[in-house]
Amino acid sequence: MPELPEVETTRRILEPYLLGQRIQKLLHQDPARYRYTERAEGRKVLGTSRRGKYLILHLDKSLEAIIHLGMTGGFRFEPHRHTRVTLHLPHQTLYYTDPRRFGKWWVVEAGDYHEIGLLGRMGPEPLSQDFTLAGFKQALAQTARKIKEVLLSQEAVAGIGNIYADESLWLSKIHPERPAASLSEPEIRRLYRAIREVMREAVEAGGSTLSDQSYQQPDGEPGYFQFQHNAYDRTGQACNRKGCIGKIAKIVVGGRGTHFCPKCQKNTR
Repeated sequence: MPELPEVETTRRILEPYLLGQRIQKLLHQDPARYRYTERAEGRKVLGTSRRGKYLILHLDKSLEAIIHLGMTGGFRFEPHRHTRVTLHLPHQTLYYTDPRRFGKWWVVEAGDYHEIGLLGRMGPEPLSQDFTLAGFKQALAQTARKIKEVLLSQEAVAGIGNIYADESLWLSKIHPERPAASLSEPEIRRLYRAIREVMREAVEAGGSTLSDQSYQQPDGEPGYFQFQHNAYDRTGQACNRKGCIGKIAKIVVGGRGTHFCPKCQKNTR
């Protein structure tokens, strides 16, 4: 958390407040975590975009503010006890909050991502035309890593984290520990379609707000996709698949808690 749907929801809500506005001050007390932010002061926001889990503000003078929300980062329209960065605009102040302090900011020359290596090797966006079945198949065929680990790596497809990997694998009936290269063509096709479906529905629902309430939209509203979860955070609950009598189990894959149904996501090759 936050993953692609949460970052995209944040971007869409913030964009009207940012476009055409000049950043007056960008205040914080952690220059090691929020790097080169003085470059943004006095710069106008020309546009916003998102790459995987990164929010990008396109500034004049060929600069970009790259924001990674980490595990608990987000924006608010009101001051918050965990405010880490305050962004002063002419008619609005935005507050970046991050209870666990895993988020990071960089203000860099446009396209200069040498300090942000993942941006340079990230795979295609799952809801874009660049994410093709043929390309996805080729990426999976090149690795024996577990499919859950491959999805989390961001290199085969961008923006998928723990929640949406579990949901996509459940929907496609694929065990999270299956070696990626062992997936058959029909399985890859199911997973490809599941990723697109899950991500599209999660964006429409404003992302997922879990029990810790760490993710909220900038106006304080929660996301609502958690009410559509079929696997994530449902340990011990009945599988939602029609005709399945299994219960959701939790294991650890690649160091991450992983939720799946042992009955309909069997570890077969």
